[in-house]
Amino acid sequence: MASGQPSGENNTEKLDTKKFEERIETAAQLLLEQHAQHLQFSALPDSCAPRDDAEAYAVQEALRRLRAPELGKTAGYKVALTSTVMQEMLRYFSPFAGPLHAHLVHHSGVQLDHTQYGRLCIECELAAVLGSTLLSHNAPYSREQIADAVVTIAPALELVDDRNADYGVISKLVLTLIADNAWNAGVVLGSALKDWRHLDLANLHGTVMVNGETTGEGYGRDVLGHPLEALRWLVNTIAAQGKDIEAGMVVMTGTMIATQFVKPGDNLKFSVDELGSVEVSVH
Repeated sequence: MASGQPSGENNTEKLDTKKFEERIETAAQLLLEQHAQHLQFSALPDSCAPRDDAEAYAVQEALRRLRAPELGKTAGYKVALTSTVMQEMLRYFSPFAGPLHAHLVHHSGVQLDHTQYGRLCIECELAAVLGSTLLSHNAPYSREQIADAVVTIAPALELVDDRNADYGVISKLVLTLIADNAWNAGVVLGSALKDWRHLDLANLHGTVMVNGETTGEGYGRDVLGHPLEALRWLVNTIAAQGKDIEAGMVVMTGTMIATQFVKPGDNLKFSVDELGSVEVSVH
């Protein structure tokens, strides 16, 4: 073989890489089109459906790039599936993560247009904002290191668009759910507290009210036992993807309360002891 001539093995690797990249881009384009056409969440074709976690996150990243010109740069990250009950329901025994787009970060009191979502669901969480960058090459991080990086804590809502998913089959489509930006459609932030370190985050009690009636309650410990444990998982998962979590980014901790399905005319208010409240209206 002449010097410099690629081996057959190298050619095979290049072809495999090209096929992989084509599958990922095809899946991301299909998800983008589904959102544009307001189609129901469903399985992707076998030819491009994610086959494992790595492929699911690769599609998610490709979709993020496609949506960034419209929805803005990455402003932070979310974590989902932090409760045992939800993991058992979906038959997926780990949390999963997704990016937050800058143009989908709202503040308490925002009015949401229901026509912008396939089906709007709201989750009640704590949001942390980082005061320093957590570099991926320094991972894994401990809870204490992450706590040192957190500058504020706030009550927050995650906006979830499940696009009228059929929950009877969702356990078979979790990888596609992850690929589809983990269903994130934005966040709503309450007032941020800087002096948060005296709080017992695990025992913080939260209550959600829809149209003035209490519809759920929970505690900080309902997310992986402690909100900082959820952050530890999230930060190290994102770092394993080779991404830094930058100073100023919002990191969500997962829902303390069962998902709330809202409709036009609803007002939802989530209140957390010692932190305050955050609310939205849907029209």
